[in-house]
Amino acid sequence: MGIAERKIRQKEEFRASILEAAWLQVLTDGWQSLSIRKIADAIEYSIPVIYNHFENKEAILLEFTKEGFQKLGEALQGVKDQHQEPAVQLEAMAHAYWDFAFDHREYYQLMFGLGIPACEKVNQIVEMKNMTIIMISTIQETIATSSNKEADFFLKYHAYLSILHGLVSIQMMRKDGKPTEENRRILQDAISGFIKSLLV
Repeated sequence: MGIAERKIRQKEEFRASILEAAWLQVLTDGWQSLSIRKIADAIEYSIPVIYNHFENKEAILLEFTKEGFQKLGEALQGVKDQHQEPAVQLEAMAHAYWDFAFDHREYYQLMFGLGIPACEKVNQIVEMKNMTIIMISTIQETIATSSNKEADFFLKYHAYLSILHGLVSIQMMRKDGKPTEENRRILQDAISGFIKSLLV
């Protein structure tokens, strides 16, 4: 291995150690506690060294945001691939979204902490855009099997995401924050109604 390759590898390894320390901090104390100083202390390096790899704390948060949307997109695509009918895919994706939110709570809170991301942000983050495309394409495919093929798929996408994000957010605001079977039935009822509205 040449000197240049070794430097690149060392840089990547150090970058990974920064992200690992940041993630451990989040798991221990939450997103609000994250700071460059605490990360530097954890990996025993000076603050300027951290800034050589990440411009600021927001750049670190962006890395985790991308990771979160990558994981969510993979989860949605995974369950979509298990079914043939678009309507069944939408239902399975809704449950996968729900499971992701509570299995990866820290990611989800960062990804949607300020509400549903705006279109401009979606277009800037590839992982977020890919996740959005999976949802939109499945809605389009469902509409194509209905009697109302002129339905506004983009409006329906926002309705679908609003149902999912709304139900997840309501549950996360509660003290225990742990979803029950009753919560799952509410999700199922809401998504069943949404899918019926697509197929009319």
